[in-house]
Amino acid sequence: MNNSEILFERAQLFIPGGVNSPVRAFRSVGGTPLFFKSAKGSILTDVDNKEYIDFIGSWGPMILGHCHEPIVKTLKEATNNTTSFGAPTELEADIAELICEMVPAVEKVRMTNSGTEACMSAIRIARGYTNKEKFIKFEGNYHGHADAFLIKAGSGAITLGVPNSPGVTKGTAQDTLLAPYNDLEAVKRIINDNTDEIAAIILEPVAGNMGCIPPKKGFLEGLRDLCNQHNIVLIFDEVMTGFRLSKGGASELYGVIPDMVTLGKIIGGGLPVGAFGGKKEIMDMVAPVGPVYQAGTLSGNPIAMSCGYTLLKELNENPNIYTSLEENTAYFEQELRRVFDNKNLKYAINRVGSMISFHFDVNTVQNFEDACNANADFFKKLFHGVLNRGVYFAPSAFESLFLSSTHSIELLEKTIQAIEETLEEIL
Repeated sequence: MNNSEILFERAQLFIPGGVNSPVRAFRSVGGTPLFFKSAKGSILTDVDNKEYIDFIGSWGPMILGHCHEPIVKTLKEATNNTTSFGAPTELEADIAELICEMVPAVEKVRMTNSGTEACMSAIRIARGYTNKEKFIKFEGNYHGHADAFLIKAGSGAITLGVPNSPGVTKGTAQDTLLAPYNDLEAVKRIINDNTDEIAAIILEPVAGNMGCIPPKKGFLEGLRDLCNQHNIVLIFDEVMTGFRLSKGGASELYGVIPDMVTLGKIIGGGLPVGAFGGKKEIMDMVAPVGPVYQAGTLSGNPIAMSCGYTLLKELNENPNIYTSLEENTAYFEQELRRVFDNKNLKYAINRVGSMISFHFDVNTVQNFEDACNANADFFKKLFHGVLNRGVYFAPSAFESLFLSSTHSIELLEKTIQAIEETLEEIL
């Protein structure tokens, strides 16, 4: 047995499934999850000292690579003061101001400790603001594990085959209205069937939890118009896309301004963090200014704020980072297409900026149903083949891959070579 296998056996004695987040368990792809001990740039090192090219990047936040020197330096300096005050700091105002400057939709912002907290808070505030109770979400979009969101969720939920979790009450579920992603007509029908009852529409403007799926042309604009017409709060869940697709996220990239935005991942520089923000009149519903209660003992944690501010400042001041990410990920997409075409594979590749995914035995993937119709077994074989060759993809066909600024052309070529060798082996 290798060290990962030994550790996994031990972990299962004390942790449900041996992991602290389900997708890490490798249930979707089979085998034993790897245990890691260190990372630098885009290279992971496991507990058996084997190195891997990392395409997860801690599920998005490592946009400048692991152990980015300015962030590590900031982290060390921040811990000299304390690990938590539980009281206001100047840095909280600094990062809030920077977020408001960078994200077009955000006039005020409140910090949380996770994306789940941010999304459930945003829905509560939208309900308080509109005095309505129902909301629309999209099949395959994942907004964290709050009860109301675990209805045809995405990512880890569908990976395990339990898109509707036990423990979610019928009362909670009845206020969650489901629509197919990228289907504006379905949204119109739901609104018409629930006149003056819908508080919010929440979505990933670029889906990342059923693979990477961009919005169809006119989809986001259509949602914006519908929300304007029916007094519905439009919420973009940018926990994944915020500051990754551009310095202002998907709302800046597509030029569609929601009423609220939820954030996470990148704004902590790799530390646990979340945030929700939006229009001043909506955010002023939040306690202590307004009547909608939301709190968090460790919200605005000084270590997370320090690292997040350092990262956001660098992204804000260096637009070339996004140019380089776009060029390298476009090259990766081009090479994937070349290899898949040479092998006469039927496939779909979706990419937006530095997010990319591929599905097999389908021509297009535009929604949850398309993603579920893809050949997950073939992905499973590819996953293990490249893993054996030192490439670490997400252990699920329902996840996006993320590139960082440290994914050099040389590393991408090594990845393509690993894919080519694997395909020779499994076809």
